[in-house]
Amino acid sequence: MRSSIVEPLNTQRFIMDSDDRKRNKNIGKNFMCRLQCMFTHPSGSESRLSLEDTQQWSQSLERLLESKYGLATFRTFLKSEYSDENIEFWLTCEDYKKIKSSFRMSSKAKKIYEQFIKAESPKEINIDYHTREQIKRNIKTPTMHCFDDAQKIVYGLMERDSYPRFLRSDIYRTLLENLAADATKG
Repeated sequence: MRSSIVEPLNTQRFIMDSDDRKRNKNIGKNFMCRLQCMFTHPSGSESRLSLEDTQQWSQSLERLLESKYGLATFRTFLKSEYSDENIEFWLTCEDYKKIKSSFRMSSKAKKIYEQFIKAESPKEINIDYHTREQIKRNIKTPTMHCFDDAQKIVYGLMERDSYPRFLRSDIYRTLLENLAADATKG
């Protein structure tokens, strides 16, 4: 588990001057450009990031994760908070469910356990002891559902904790502001 450092409340930290706003706009524009470049193919067939799509991310975590841009933005936000293990685990489980070969499933289940579930693992997720022990038993004869309980717990944590913070974050708000400004320009 990661420990958080409590820093003293500094009121000046919350006051933005015009230089800070300009800096944030530039950061937002740079991030927006990086997002566009990540998903735009030379043929130009891919859809571009739009204000409407970005606004829809605030409807639900599910809506956010369904969007390739939303997922990339949310992952960036979680990395900035040093809490990206939850989304990484959730995505890994989604990929795991697509495995058809029992040999590959067994191998992948063990890797997931070692990386995310086992106590003191590199990307240990926050789940209860009972769920952890159930998974430990399940991976001896893995099925596509052996991580479902942990995945539901992690999704719930993201939905209740990380997602609301994401919606209030500078990265999301600045992205919305930049897209709105671009939309008014035409």
